[in-house]
Amino acid sequence: MRWAGGRQSGNLEDRRRMGAGGMALGGVGTILVVLFMLCMGADPRQIMQVVQQVEVQRPVGAPDAEERPETPEETRSREFAATILGFTEDVWGEQFRQTGSEYEPPKMVLFSRGVNTGCGSAPSEVGPFYCPRDRTVYLDPTFFEELERKLGGSKAEFSQAYVIAHEIGHHVQNLLGYSDLVHSKRRVVNDEEYNQWSVRLELQADYLAGVWAHYGQKKFNFIEPGDVESAIRSANAIGDDRLQRRSRGFVSPERFTHGTSAQRAKWFTMGLRSGDLGRLKQIFEMPYEDL
Repeated sequence: MRWAGGRQSGNLEDRRRMGAGGMALGGVGTILVVLFMLCMGADPRQIMQVVQQVEVQRPVGAPDAEERPETPEETRSREFAATILGFTEDVWGEQFRQTGSEYEPPKMVLFSRGVNTGCGSAPSEVGPFYCPRDRTVYLDPTFFEELERKLGGSKAEFSQAYVIAHEIGHHVQNLLGYSDLVHSKRRVVNDEEYNQWSVRLELQADYLAGVWAHYGQKKFNFIEPGDVESAIRSANAIGDDRLQRRSRGFVSPERFTHGTSAQRAKWFTMGLRSGDLGRLKQIFEMPYEDL
């Protein structure tokens, strides 16, 4: 991916040398993480695995602050994230202006181990996420190494850009009202049906990531040979069916919250090819089995 030299967004904050941002597990801390993951639509079994991992890896009372210079790897990942964020600001700013509205950019926070957010405390094990309450994307860059090493995804730079663009897609959904629409369903439908609405929201974010790449390529010409394949590989790696089969050995479709590997790759690819924002409503209106 060609990104070096691109405009870096000023909406990025790097907290990695602040440790876990004051987040400590045990007692109330663990409860906050559980509540956070439930609000983000996580499977209860996944929640328990995350809590167990974090309590082992980070004892209560571990130091937060790190007095050290930025490493070359941290510098590069910060510059990369700031540039991709800048790309998303430019593309979505232009798309919103064409509809007569104004794009309000989100913030992005890079963190290590854990972070305090407007949505609660979260360990890095939850992966990248968007918090609508503070309109911020949170990312521990070591996620990309885990994606490749444990899940078979790709840590190629365009694959990383796809992940960031997906989270920015959630911000776009928040601005357009789709997030509120789905969250309102929690009060009126059962868990299985609500999970289906959650899948629609996630697939729409994948589609928005593809739309961003469509217009970003036209504007910045940043896609190189093999980039799209790397993003599809990562989309396949984080499908609900693949993650469930890997962690449990079987698949429970009624517990899907993000979509299957095939669905995630399909909707990202459709957005990339078409750039058609008119299809956003289609994802919410078409029969669930046709997604």
